[in-house]
Amino acid sequence: MKRIQLGNTVFEGENDAYLLDGETTALVDTGVALSDVRAELEAGLAEHGYSFADVDAVALTHWHPDHAGLAGEIQAEGGADVYVHAADAPLVDGSEPPLFLDRDLQRETFDRWGMPEPDRERLTAFFDAVSADLSGRPADVTTFGDGDAIEVGGVELEAVHLPGHTAGLTGFAFDPRAVTGHEPVGGADATEELFAGDALLPRYTPNVGGADVRVDAPLAAYAESLAQIVARDFDAAHPGHRERIDEPGLRAATILDHHRHRTRRVLDVLADGGPATAWEVSAALFGELSEIHVLHGPGEAFAHLDHLADAGVVERDGTAYRLVDPEPDVDALFPTTPLDDAVDGSEG
Repeated sequence: MKRIQLGNTVFEGENDAYLLDGETTALVDTGVALSDVRAELEAGLAEHGYSFADVDAVALTHWHPDHAGLAGEIQAEGGADVYVHAADAPLVDGSEPPLFLDRDLQRETFDRWGMPEPDRERLTAFFDAVSADLSGRPADVTTFGDGDAIEVGGVELEAVHLPGHTAGLTGFAFDPRAVTGHEPVGGADATEELFAGDALLPRYTPNVGGADVRVDAPLAAYAESLAQIVARDFDAAHPGHRERIDEPGLRAATILDHHRHRTRRVLDVLADGGPATAWEVSAALFGELSEIHVLHGPGEAFAHLDHLADAGVVERDGTAYRLVDPEPDVDALFPTTPLDDAVDGSEG
């Protein structure tokens, strides 16, 4: 297994694509469909003696353009099979437009969040500026579901559905001893590692709520995904951005703790200032936002408010949320894990 690190100036940067070159050749994720990123991926493959035409399969962790954008171009070069979870397939095969191209979905979402018109205009201007780069080439896809096995690059990958960041986000569990050119991170006793996509990242917390507005109860879904990662006790995780995570269970527990902290901050905003929209809560939490964060900030606030509303802690009145339980048990709103006592109590 070889990691190919790719640039990305549109989103968070430092994307990772993973080359599996056993009996066949496969990629886990591809990078965004920007010409310079394509050149980086081509160069990374060439270092190991491969081109796009040599790739037999692409396994996608999720639909976001910085992970799936080049899948269609790779497929066009050599006929690679492209695998993606059924929930994200319409956004990879082009049968459903993403938020950045769907004006009706934008209007519905921004209305729900209470986003002011000037900020809508800033965000749609950003979408318009990057949409040509983000669209990518549609791919013919093969779908899978949770627990399915996919044989790519000479390795059997188990699909582990981890929704929250997107509806279909899926990690791929694998036996590191079966991977050509890969030294198991946990040594001789290691039995299971994970391609984590954006379910688990080493430096920051994946956005929930704005990253995929199709997800129902996004924070609850993501919290359960994190608890599942803890329970699986993977020896290592290979994320969609930046470096390897050597204690994925602990990282997942830390991100869960981060969301408990953020929920308390949302409650403080409502307690101190009275009813507020997702946009107003976002402003209190994050201040002035720019570019893609104009989407991610209120989306994150909405995910927390939506979670609190489902628990009966707040009530929604139009676009505003009103606190009805001033002293909720926040810990009870999230799953518990065996590693909760091991986190340092600070936001992850």
